[in-house]
Amino acid sequence: MVDFWTYGCINCVHTLPHVCSGTKSTGSAGLVVVGVHTPEFANEHDTNNVRQAIGATASATRVARTNKSRLERLAQPLLAHRVLADRSGELVYSHVGEGAYDEIERTIKRLLG
Repeated sequence: MVDFWTYGCINCVHTLPHVCSGTKSTGSAGLVVVGVHTPEFANEHDTNNVRQAIGATASATRVARTNKSRLERLAQPLLAHRVLADRSGELVYSHVGEGAYDEIERTIKRLLG
C-alpha cells in the first residue's frame, strides 16, 4: 500500500489510524505500507515537523518524504490517497479521502490470500 498524506491535512490525519492498524494486523502476512509525505504548505516542508508528526501517529509504516518531485505532482491534490498493488506491482485499488476502510481491508486480505 502506498499512502499519500501530509500532516496538515485533516482527512489524512483521520485515515492514519486505519492505515496503521491495518499494518499491525497484516504486516506479518506480507503487507508493506509506504507513506509518502507530500506537503502542501511551507511548514509541512520542514523535516523536523514531519518527524514529529510521524512520531505522534505511532505509525508502523515506512515514510518517504518528498518536497518537489514527480511523486508529489502525482499525489496533489489527492491527499489521504491510498493505492494498493499486488505482489507483482500491478495497481489493483485506489481510494481518495476518508472512508472505504472495510473495502480496503477486504482488498488487502484478498491480496494476501
